[in-house]
Amino acid sequence: MSDWRLFADRPALETALATEVATRLTQGIAQRGKGYLVVSGGSTPLQLFSLLSQTEIDWGKVVVLLADERWVDAQHDDSNERMVRTTLLTNRAAAADFISLVGELDSADGNVSSVSQALQDMPRFDVVILGMGEDAHTASLFPCSEEIAEGLKTDQGALITRPTTAPHQRISLSRQRLQNTEFGVVHIVGETKRSVAEQAARCGDEVVYPISAFIGDNTGAAGFDLWWAP
Repeated sequence: MSDWRLFADRPALETALATEVATRLTQGIAQRGKGYLVVSGGSTPLQLFSLLSQTEIDWGKVVVLLADERWVDAQHDDSNERMVRTTLLTNRAAAADFISLVGELDSADGNVSSVSQALQDMPRFDVVILGMGEDAHTASLFPCSEEIAEGLKTDQGALITRPTTAPHQRISLSRQRLQNTEFGVVHIVGETKRSVAEQAARCGDEVVYPISAFIGDNTGAAGFDLWWAP
């Protein structure tokens, strides 16, 4: 079951979400000695990352990784890692431990195997922040990709996906690994994405609307909260 948090504007959303994330990470550090934060790329979380980077928590005990990554060099303009390093892992958050999803670019299959092993060795995440595209994809679980069924069902931590409607081969955390979290949130803005999310939650067809694997009435305890602003 998912809760929907609707805000009047983006600053209110970002401030509230940054506070919630900081609280959850602090709890994780207190309970286990480390906090685990999974974030997403794109333009939506930029202000959230800026706020988080200045938050007073023990960032030296926080592990940060991405929900997915394009199979490009970390200096590429399309790299999610590049964006995270320049917007989140600055200020106080520069002390966090970042785990890259992309190793040797010529060995995707070998790298996804090592990433899956690393994910298996990690405990339950404290926070997972997902985004959503207008086609209802989340992480790199695209409805257009041949790997969508695998991403929704595999018990491996990560997989390679090859969307036909977006550039670059990708590496993505699987549905199962993303749902293995204390707190999951889908962070979206704008009327179009709200409409898509509402349709996905009603339909529940995860292959057509991958985001419905995380939000809606049929997700059970694994349901993510949806945080939205215009």
